[in-house]
Amino acid sequence: MLLDTASLYFRAYFGVPDSVRAPDGTPVNAVRGLLDFIDRLVKDHRPDHLVACMDADWRPHWRVELIPSYKAHRVAEERPAGPDEEEVPDTLSPQVPVIEAVLDALGIARVGVAGYEADDVIGTYTARATGPVDIVTGDRDLYQLVDDARGVRVLYPVKGVGTLNLVDEAALREKYGVDGGGYADLALLRGDPSDGLPGVPGIGEKTAAKLLAEFGDLAGIQVAVDDPKAKLTPTQRKRLTEAAPYLAVAPKVVRVADDVPLPDTGTALPHGPRDAGALDALAARWGLGGSLQRLLTTLTT
Repeated sequence: MLLDTASLYFRAYFGVPDSVRAPDGTPVNAVRGLLDFIDRLVKDHRPDHLVACMDADWRPHWRVELIPSYKAHRVAEERPAGPDEEEVPDTLSPQVPVIEAVLDALGIARVGVAGYEADDVIGTYTARATGPVDIVTGDRDLYQLVDDARGVRVLYPVKGVGTLNLVDEAALREKYGVDGGGYADLALLRGDPSDGLPGVPGIGEKTAAKLLAEFGDLAGIQVAVDDPKAKLTPTQRKRLTEAAPYLAVAPKVVRVADDVPLPDTGTALPHGPRDAGALDALAARWGLGGSLQRLLTTLTT
């Protein structure tokens, strides 16, 4: 089981009231919410291995070099408030080091690699896996890894973690008209404003799915653009031709890496804390209460 950790603690942060606080009044809603997530996931799915995959670099330079707009709006969102803007306190970022310390004390593998996003870490673990893989994420980008033949599926939180959509190839074909391997091509053709990906102007999700059904994949579509007999409308051919520079680099940006240099870290699900003393200190300092105790009980039974 591979956790897109930031996606999950972000959901926990907004799903658990910020009235959940440490003894000193510091919000710990993301910390406790994530522990509850993990507890429920382990109870329901009993993975042999569990990795909390982290963003060592949420906007890698090598992706930005190819598409400068990649996540650029998120950089703007992080700028300090101006003189006429209200400063909104950031109560999530201070919780991330606490999350990391608790995971480490529990003995849950926590892996981030310099120069890569958590998606790339997940992609590499998935490529190396010799058995079934469950990817837990609220990010549709990872649908591209779904592979029925290899037992790779996505568990997508709908409401908290109590309700998860199981995404396999049948679910992708029903909703998007593509399988896992085709999802990245669909995504780069339609674009994704949340990631700063422009897509091909005028090619929305439905048109992208139809083109992929007709020509197989992005490479097939690009061959069709140069074939006057191919079943493309004049407008589609024009738009795809004009977007050729974008389409030349987009696959590298959109497709998750599968060759990340992963550390030699044990990934077995722990059956007891790695550092009980540190965990006790963290529990007292941050008031982790029932959330931590429930997870410890689940891990030890």
